[in-house]
Amino acid sequence: MSKGRILVVEDDADISNMLRIYFTGQGYDVQVAPRGGDALTITRKQAPNLIVLDIMLPDMDGYAVCRELRQTTRTKHIPIIFLTQRDERSDKIAGLELGADDYITKPFDIEELKLRVKNAIDRVDREKSMDPRSNLPSSRLIEEQLRELMRTTNTWYYMDLKINFFDAFQDVYGMLASTEIMRFVSILLSEVVDEFGTPDDFIGHAGNDNFVVITYSPKSQQLKEKITLRFNEDVKQHYSFIDRERGHIVVESGETRPLMTMGVGIVSNATQRFADIREITELAAEARRRPQGDSIEPIETSW
Repeated sequence: MSKGRILVVEDDADISNMLRIYFTGQGYDVQVAPRGGDALTITRKQAPNLIVLDIMLPDMDGYAVCRELRQTTRTKHIPIIFLTQRDERSDKIAGLELGADDYITKPFDIEELKLRVKNAIDRVDREKSMDPRSNLPSSRLIEEQLRELMRTTNTWYYMDLKINFFDAFQDVYGMLASTEIMRFVSILLSEVVDEFGTPDDFIGHAGNDNFVVITYSPKSQQLKEKITLRFNEDVKQHYSFIDRERGHIVVESGETRPLMTMGVGIVSNATQRFADIREITELAAEARRRPQGDSIEPIETSW
């Protein structure tokens, strides 16, 4: 199993290839971006577990990349290690003030960088802020976002998403295939939120087959419909040809189960008030369980 995904942002091909080969050999999945803009695009599509970021890039410096990542809700939690030829204290402080987690100077000791990468990823895992299968924010960060919803005066939409019949798929196809479903959902949600959402939107993995999307976009209904449509169609590629053709799977008991679908429920402060974060999650789950995930009717409760 992979130790995690690393994004190397480096325009020097010799250095980036060396890092890609070395960390791949250490058990990581490694992706390389030669430009800052490429790094931002890749990260929005699927967040890595860690970014090794060179400061001197051809299109924008690493400080600007770091600033953009830290100001965007979906990427602000990703550990960043700056990689640079500069060795002045003021440069290091500037990077750390922007929210970088560490700083290493060229020429560097690859074993030292390996330890810094491992420690940064392990620290995030210890804080239980990321789900290792989807690499999306999990319980603690989801709760932080919910508390922020209770404070903001902006209009928001909270979506509770659940993969229907996921347990049956996992029983038949196994853990490896179910982990691929987690990654598939992570990428799908990122792409749809990029299309219909805002930079402040949040995507989380609440646990196993349950995901969360918080959007500030007025296109929330389009977002919901696109997620449902794409999932219900694209998830079929994770089944065998026989199961796709017959439209169901056969579990160990001999009974049949439908192919997976996505259920979505939405609640919003545009139509109702909430007493606490628990009420938000419970009402969204209730809306999801209704036919076609219809949102529940507005209710009046005290703040």
